[in-house]
Amino acid sequence: MRTAAITLTLLMLASSAVAQRDKSQRPSQPAEVELALNNKKITIAYSRPRIRDPKTGQPRKIMGGVVPYGEPWRTGANEATTFVTEGDLKIGGTPVPKGSYTLYTIPNENSWTLIISKKTGQWGIPYPGAKDDLARIPMKVEPLSQTVDPFTITLERAGAAARLCFAWENTKACVNVEAP
Repeated sequence: MRTAAITLTLLMLASSAVAQRDKSQRPSQPAEVELALNNKKITIAYSRPRIRDPKTGQPRKIMGGVVPYGEPWRTGANEATTFVTEGDLKIGGTPVPKGSYTLYTIPNENSWTLIISKKTGQWGIPYPGAKDDLARIPMKVEPLSQTVDPFTITLERAGAAARLCFAWENTKACVNVEAP
């Protein structure tokens, strides 16, 4: 009897460990967006938090609440949002060499700042600090007439260039991306 109880406990623990590693089982689902500019791929991997609190199911105030104004935000959930480019880019006119980066933002009510950090491989918080920033780039904020849920990152083609956009709740922040 005791052996059966121990076996059952071990199976439950193993099952829990597998579920923790399975990112698709998280409340903030993983996502990836890709786009090729000048035949060079851009890939962004992130997690998509929702407006409703995953523990209580209650709606939360996102902008100025869950996403604080004036402070670096992890720009998603769980692990830090990764940005990988196979070619040199200009983001908002700022040169970004090919490579791997982490994206953070500083949201404000009427403007956002995109932070491209050279530090990679970390959990989403805390922000590693300005010493690791490659660049801080202004983003344009657009109010949305329809609610976006969950948090969504897009690379929207715009001719030979693209727009990198973050949208959640009733806010969308975008910046132009070019591959010279």
